[in-house]
Amino acid sequence: MDVRRQVPRTDAVLAVPAVVAAARRLGRAQVKRAVTAAQQRVREGALAPDALVAEVLAALPDTAATLRPVLNATGVLLHTNLGRAPLSAAAVEALAVAAGTTDVELDLATGGRGRRGAGALAALAEAVPAAQGVAVVNNGAAALVLAATALAAGREIVLARGEMVEIGDGFRIPELLESTGARLREVGTTNRVTREDYTAAIGPRTGFVLKVHPSNFRITGFTHSVPVAQLTGLGVPVVADIGSGLLTPHPALPEEPDATTMLAHGADLVTASGDKLLGGPQAGLLLGAEPLVTRLRRHPLARALRVDKLTLAALEATLRGPTTPTAQALAADPHALQQRARVIATALAARGVDATAVASAATVGGGGAPGVLLDSAAVSLPARYATLLRSGRPPVLGRLDGNRCLLDLRALSAEQDTAVRDAVLACTS
Repeated sequence: MDVRRQVPRTDAVLAVPAVVAAARRLGRAQVKRAVTAAQQRVREGALAPDALVAEVLAALPDTAATLRPVLNATGVLLHTNLGRAPLSAAAVEALAVAAGTTDVELDLATGGRGRRGAGALAALAEAVPAAQGVAVVNNGAAALVLAATALAAGREIVLARGEMVEIGDGFRIPELLESTGARLREVGTTNRVTREDYTAAIGPRTGFVLKVHPSNFRITGFTHSVPVAQLTGLGVPVVADIGSGLLTPHPALPEEPDATTMLAHGADLVTASGDKLLGGPQAGLLLGAEPLVTRLRRHPLARALRVDKLTLAALEATLRGPTTPTAQALAADPHALQQRARVIATALAARGVDATAVASAATVGGGGAPGVLLDSAAVSLPARYATLLRSGRPPVLGRLDGNRCLLDLRALSAEQDTAVRDAVLACTS
């Protein structure tokens, strides 16, 4: 019999209830492409005709977007390639509300125009009382660009040579600042800078002094830097780029700068990211003196850098809501992590998997707290599992240590342990 006569008709496949439901969720065009691909496999003899519907459903993604949820078992809490901070349940719920029509820029009491993102801005101001003014843009780099453009375009920015940093993907702070039309005035050497170096560089062309936290590296040995408290009183604004978005001191990260402390020490403006240690969505935070923040907020560039309603909703829920997953990961009890690893490893070993529970060390990541190691625990597997798990559904991303694949539990909640165990078992079946 001609195999082409056995290929199920397109309209018949599209009428199968499960396929109809998939088309409602993903769109008819995407589902039809999957049907066409499965039909071709039947014609080639690589697929039985009665297995076509199952093949179509298996080939379809869970959502209409290409992004896939990944279980972060790397031990890096804020993994840039995985989108940094996972949002809290409260922030996710706020996103769903904001996805519809909302009062993002409307005063429902008067029917007139309201202040855009008033709730998120109020929440940020409450979280950092030391800030007289607050503003939000679309990421940390944008916050720095806005400050440089508004305060130093055509003028000079004074900063230490050892703080001219490069972050991920070849992105360099000096190049970003120079793109605004500002001129950089470097002071000090790579490893040492003094207050006198700053004083000698300040003149009538100075827009501001910039203090950049070297968040992704550490210089040790014969070094000296000038803290923000010693840069005040020089006659120009002091801008502190703390990077990681820590709003208040954290006991686990004593050397990580935070916005509250920087402002208390005299910084006129603090810039930071919202999707790092704050644990919220991607956003650039500007906190500081009211006249300065107002000047930035009213600059024409601020319109191009503003955030959308989804970011505002997620940011407010992050600030007002319960403890974020990032905060929970930072505060995780190493003994509890070890117990979780033992439970998973024991269950896997009972199914014939070469799995053991081992001690591990996690890191903050996301350009924060360089050199800080957090006691953790992991499930150790043969190295081949790294590729198998990455190809699973859902994918699980671990890290290789010698000839073993470690699944570190520090960035995962206890509720995800079952998914991790099942993902490993799926690789062995």
